[in-house]
Amino acid sequence: MRLLIIEDNPDIVANLYGFLEPKGYVLDSAGNGYGGLALAAQNDYDAVVLDVMLPGLNGLELCQKLRGELRKATPVLMLTARDTLEDKVAGFDSGADDYLVKPFSLVELEVRLKALVRRARGSHGGSAVLTVGELTFDTGTFEARRAGRPLTLTKTGYTILKLLMKAAPKVVPREVVEQEVWGDNPPDSDALRVHIHALRQSLDKPYPFPMLRTISGIGYKLVTSDEQG
Repeated sequence: MRLLIIEDNPDIVANLYGFLEPKGYVLDSAGNGYGGLALAAQNDYDAVVLDVMLPGLNGLELCQKLRGELRKATPVLMLTARDTLEDKVAGFDSGADDYLVKPFSLVELEVRLKALVRRARGSHGGSAVLTVGELTFDTGTFEARRAGRPLTLTKTGYTILKLLMKAAPKVVPREVVEQEVWGDNPPDSDALRVHIHALRQSLDKPYPFPMLRTISGIGYKLVTSDEQG
């Protein structure tokens, strides 16, 4: 697995190298945002470990450029010193796929990275175009559109959308969504809520009615009209 580490704390970088390199990981690193963006543009990585607070170009801005200007779908694990819901929402809105709050366990970081990469690699198989009402999703090209307008989602957002579209109009239980996204290693209870919020921002916010509905105490579903529930 080839990883890009974008982190300005030399102690954290040294710990990551010391833990991951002996396991066979190939690592590149940058100590500031612009350097990290340049490496991401020049090379293909299996995943990016990205600090939020970086000199020059912060992690949120970098992730936005990675998704927008560079059109890279590389999984991004964001590191943050803050764990408020607003911080997590900002990270996912910028295009991150997962997050860890400092200080973090190196073992947990590796587990999260493996899950992100496994999900990214698996998502390239079984290409099909899914359609639910005015929503379409090409699972081969990762192009999702509502009413003809493209949606910008995180890798996890695409995973959740695919699951909901395949099940529509049925309700998908929360536990099934968590299993699809994280397998047997779900993070804290806020994580899925944050991902659903980010998906809803892109899928529903500019449109006349919301397609993504939360069924209280059960899970989530997609609807094709402005129905209740």
